[in-house]
Amino acid sequence: MGDFPNSGMLDVFDSPWYAETAKKGFPVYQAALPFPHIAIDNFLPDSHARILANLYPDPAKTPGWTTHANKNVGRHFLGDETKYHPLFRTFAQATASRQFLLFLETLTGIKHLIPDPYYVGGGAMLANRGDHLAMHVDFNWHYGLHCHRRCNALFYLTPDWQPEWGGALLLANDDRTDESSYLPLFNRLIVFNTTEHSWHGQPNKLTCPFGVQRRVFSAFYYTAASPSEAADPHLTKYQMETPYTAGPLKDYQA
Repeated sequence: MGDFPNSGMLDVFDSPWYAETAKKGFPVYQAALPFPHIAIDNFLPDSHARILANLYPDPAKTPGWTTHANKNVGRHFLGDETKYHPLFRTFAQATASRQFLLFLETLTGIKHLIPDPYYVGGGAMLANRGDHLAMHVDFNWHYGLHCHRRCNALFYLTPDWQPEWGGALLLANDDRTDESSYLPLFNRLIVFNTTEHSWHGQPNKLTCPFGVQRRVFSAFYYTAASPSEAADPHLTKYQMETPYTAGPLKDYQA
């Protein structure tokens, strides 16, 4: 896709490219296994993506980070957008904009999506060498919004990520008969449905060099209407079997 040099960070999703990509991606998304999802490379204009990478919050300089470190997860979160650089904060707000919601609704087929202004469990996230995230299904209910969780959008923002460092996002069904995995390549967007069967994680420990971080901005989306297979509200559910073998790479290049 081309750059949009006159476009600001807030209106980046106004470009017709996103509507066209959503329409093109819809059948790919619906047909994907083990559950509906898609990976789109070069998702943001390169200039925008590199600005975001340069301005990504640094735990050593930015207060407010939360660290999860236990048998299920090693990861760091910053969901308070007031701690972001103004341009990074503007991008975060763009992921809650009408145009991006229309992109997601067209891509996923899920109507009336609601963004989470609190970034519960999401926002700026990073993992260091040795960190991991066990396979899990996400919490399904937002107690603040009183809404059902429906899909995740993950923006990967580590330049020059090397495959030998691992860190692939693994998607799997209940019995692991279908799996797909995607490396956290720079300027890649991954969107997937969140259900009671959408197992995903980064279960094998990172082998990136010390000082290199797996950086992903995570935005989660909800609906007031319940999904067809709604379950009682629950927290994140983890699978304990490790290590996992990465599934086949099934990249979609827009």
